[in-house]
Amino acid sequence: MALGTSWSVALVGLEGHPVQVEADLATGIPSLAITGLPDAALNEARNDAGVRVVVLTGAGDRFFCIGGEKEPNDGQLHYHNVPPVVDLYSLIDLMPVPVIAMVNGFAVGGGNVLANMCDLTVASEQATFRQVGPMMGSYDAGFGTWYLEDSVGRKRAREIWYLNRKYSAKEAQALGLVNEVAPHAELRARTEAMCEELKKRGPQALAALKAAFHARHNGAFGMSRVTIDHLVANYYHSDEAKEMGRSFNERTDPDPEKFYR
Repeated sequence: MALGTSWSVALVGLEGHPVQVEADLATGIPSLAITGLPDAALNEARNDAGVRVVVLTGAGDRFFCIGGEKEPNDGQLHYHNVPPVVDLYSLIDLMPVPVIAMVNGFAVGGGNVLANMCDLTVASEQATFRQVGPMMGSYDAGFGTWYLEDSVGRKRAREIWYLNRKYSAKEAQALGLVNEVAPHAELRARTEAMCEELKKRGPQALAALKAAFHARHNGAFGMSRVTIDHLVANYYHSDEAKEMGRSFNERTDPDPEKFYR
């Protein structure tokens, strides 16, 4: 299926196939100019039960993503001028399906955080991973630090953020940033093979696991994703819940034989 291009993403169809979101090359280098991304491609995928896996990748062969692009604004410190990067990261967490980063080149700055935010990462042998925030007057002290520490450990996370060194795909895999490394020509095929593996897993189980991982960092909000989105949603289909609803409506005592069923 041909790619359908919008301002910030290109989307491969939603008919039960992997959804691939590509970074826009508006300036020749893909960056987090994500106008329309959270509420378009990923939300469309999130709301389609036929979508089992989402793949994020960069357009072309050189770059996955090199970070946030600062749009012109009025220079004032108000919320309207805040880039919607956190919205994107949150949406990846909230997706009920696995999100794979297919890293086809440089994953630098915000692109490095974006790849790490995904559930799984498949990288080309020519990929390079690097954090550059403190070198260029920026930082991501939130998702970019907490999730990185989970992936690589306390000391390595500080090394990546403080020293801003480059890491090859193999070095990133050894650190814990990458799941699989593939020859560049085989990157898409290797990613599609991982998608096929995931499609054979129970979607409810994967969604519940994602919610549980999400809950660790997100307090009551994260726990609600486990309880309301999964536990309560399934409880509504139980004999017990139906019996309690019947007895409430009919103003009678519930039948205890329906409990725990």
